[in-house]
Parts: sequence; structure tokens; C-alpha cells
Amino acid sequence: MSIDEYDVVVAGAGTAGCYAAATIANEGLDVVIVERKDAEEAGHIACGDALKGADTFPEAIPKDRLEPAFTNTGVDHGRFEIPQEDTVLEIPVPGELAVIDRWEYGRRIIAGAEDAGVEFHYDTVINDVIQTGGGRVTGLRAKRKGTPVTYEADLVIDGAGSLSLLQDKADFEGTTFDTNVRYSQFCSAYREIVEVPEPVEWDDALVFKATDRAAGYLWYFPRTATEINAGLGFQMNEEPMQLVEALKRDLRNRPEFEGAEVKDKLGAALPTRRPYDSAVAPGYMAVGDAAGHVNPTTGGGIAGAAYAGKYAGEQAVKAVSDGDVSEENLWRYNTRVMDHFGGRYAGLDVYNVLSTAVDVDDLMGLLASLPGEKLAEALYEGSTSMSFGLKLKAAVKSFGYWGTIRNFYQTKSLADELLDHYGAYPTSPAAMANWTGERDAIMDRIYETTGADAKY
Repeated sequence: MSIDEYDVVVAGAGTAGCYAAATIANEGLDVVIVERKDAEEAGHIACGDALKGADTFPEAIPKDRLEPAFTNTGVDHGRFEIPQEDTVLEIPVPGELAVIDRWEYGRRIIAGAEDAGVEFHYDTVINDVIQTGGGRVTGLRAKRKGTPVTYEADLVIDGAGSLSLLQDKADFEGTTFDTNVRYSQFCSAYREIVEVPEPVEWDDALVFKATDRAAGYLWYFPRTATEINAGLGFQMNEEPMQLVEALKRDLRNRPEFEGAEVKDKLGAALPTRRPYDSAVAPGYMAVGDAAGHVNPTTGGGIAGAAYAGKYAGEQAVKAVSDGDVSEENLWRYNTRVMDHFGGRYAGLDVYNVLSTAVDVDDLMGLLASLPGEKLAEALYEGSTSMSFGLKLKAAVKSFGYWGTIRNFYQTKSLADELLDHYGAYPTSPAAMANWTGERDAIMDRIYETTGADAKY
């Protein structure tokens, strides 16, 4: 068995892993990414391909390296199809938006990380996490092209995706690392890349459509006017869906897809939960999907993963340079994530909880009555307010759904309270128990108000 030694070893060549590794390599440390796929397949990931916030990506991998993967930069709004109400809701999307070729994007972030000095080991399957008697993570055991190899490092960064194997293998007892993770907090998703014979009329929009349950939706995202990312997902605490058949059934009912050809197909599990309360342990950090860094209402995770990688990489450089990879010395990574987007995502998760307890027809009827710009604020910012005039207009249109509106209003107030609580995220692990206790009390009130089953 060979032993490879590095300052940092990163599991997974996704967005979070590549940005973390590039950030570290740019500071002169030795870092390797271990990736289970081969060099050709690496970067091929199931994704909706919609990218929001590319204008403010971290600079560890220059944006101009990524731009050739941006296949449609003319998208500026969402189209929410509501067949129950025979209507389409137009929702403006704030900020820079693009639809990308995810595989090409994946290749380009890998190339950008290589340019920064990151070493890549492909065809490498991780089998175990190495820990000292005191619980500090010191490396990984793996098989590289079938040959056993041990990776020893000062620090391990887990970018291995949803339901990461590393977290099953590691012992986090005595740490604050979030172990309240189970499959029901995730979404099962499937997508196809479909080539249509004629340009679609909605190539400037992200198209959404509810499935027959509230906690699931279909999407149609135009990479180009004729190449569409078509997919759907459902929350894993719901009754299982036949994803492939459900997508094909909807495609058959859309005239623009007549004669279409499927170019690629892929499925995955995606986090539709709040970010991990803590994603650090001695010698260990989790990033991106492996730490729940995804907007739970939209599934968008690329920008969050890039910044999680940046923050983890910068803290890794400090910790390795200090010779101190303790939980305490890694903690600032947690606070930066929560300050930037983690608290907002936790607030948005409240609406995900609500959706599991609302009748789908009531939800669609209510959405059809809401102003699109305010719905956009709720989806992307976690909170919104309405002028008296807009409230009156919405009230008239939403007659018959006032019971649901009352539930939404009460839930929104609790979501705002939760968001405020995340604004006081602890600055050290010592304060974590009190903070989580207060947060869980707010969540108990959310479950009581919504009637939803406890998610955590």
C-alpha cells in the first residue's frame, strides 16, 4: 500500500472541492483532489444547469475560464406554469443569471484548479477516514485504479456530495459537527438534456411546473433555444415517484418536444435542507452539497458551493500555517458561510417545510394570485413585504385561499424570526448548544403552525 502525504486532501472534484483546492494551492500549499470518476467523466454531474450570481464568483478560478460554458446568458425570469389555474406566472429573477453546460463547466473548474497547482487523482474510490485516538481526522484510505493507497494530510475537506460516505465513516462524537442528517432531508432528482427540432418560445426563461405533489416540481431550463435541460425532483419524505416516467409523460404532452432527441441523462440526490449547523471537526471540513449548501426552495447550489470552497480554503490555509486544525481554529469557516448565505437558506427551508403540509391545489391557486416580483423576493431572499395596494390586490385575487394565506403569513413571521436567530450564529463551538436549543424551539413552533412533520 502506498502512502501519499499532502498539506490538504480534498474529496471530490465538484464546484466546492475545486474552489477550496484552488484557494489553497494559490497560497503555495500542497493539495490533492481525489475523484472517483475518470478524467473524462469528471465534472459530469446531474444538475439543472441554471447558475445565479456568476458575476460575483470567487477569483481563485478566474471567471473568464468559466464563461465558455455559459450557453445562455439571455435568461432573466422564471415562468411558473400552473395548469390547475390555467395560468402562467412570470417571476423576475434578480441578479446575473445564466444556463450552462454543466459538464463543460465541470471540466473548466478542474482546469482552473490545475492551473492553480492542484494535483488530481482520478479513478480513486474512498473507503475510509483515518482518525487519531483523540478524534482528529488525519487522512483517507482509498483505492486508486484498484490499488490501495493512504492519503495522509493535516486537513481533509469533504466535497464528496450529498450523503457523503466520509461522514458515515468518521466519528464526530465530542464535536459540534452536524450529524442530524437523514435521507428524508434530501430530494431525488433526474434530468435529461433534450434537443428539440425547433427553437422554443421561452428561451429567455427558466420554466417551472409543479408535479402532482407540493414538495416536487418539473423544470425546463434552456441551454440554448433548442437544447433543453428537462428534469424533476421530489422530496424523499414523500411517496416515491417514478421519475423517468413522470418526466417522459410531461414531455409527451408538450408540443415543442415532439420529435426531440435525448442527448444525456443522469440522476442524483440533492440536499433540500438547511445548511449544516456546523461543518467542521478536528482536521475536517465539509463543503457544498456535503454540508447542505443549497437553496432548499430552488435547488440552486453552484454559487454557494463556490463560496463555501473559498471560505474553507482560506481557513484551511490559516489552520495549516498555524499548525492548529482544531475545531476552534476552523470555526470561522462556519461563521462566514452563515453570514453570507447559510442563514438565508435556513430561513428559506421553512417554506420547504410548509410545502410538505399544504394541499398542492391550494398552493398552486395561491401562487397564481401573488405578485410575481414579491414571489421572487421570497424565493431568493428568504423574506418579503408588500405595500397596502399590493396586499389588497392579492387579497381580491386570492379569495378562497385565505386560510392558506393565514398559514403562510404565520409561517413567514416565524421564518423571519429564524433568520434573525441565524444572524446571531455563535462565534465559537462553546456557544453552539445554547444557540441550537433556541433555534430548535423556533422550529417546534414552525412545525406546530404548518402542521408538517418534524424535518430534523
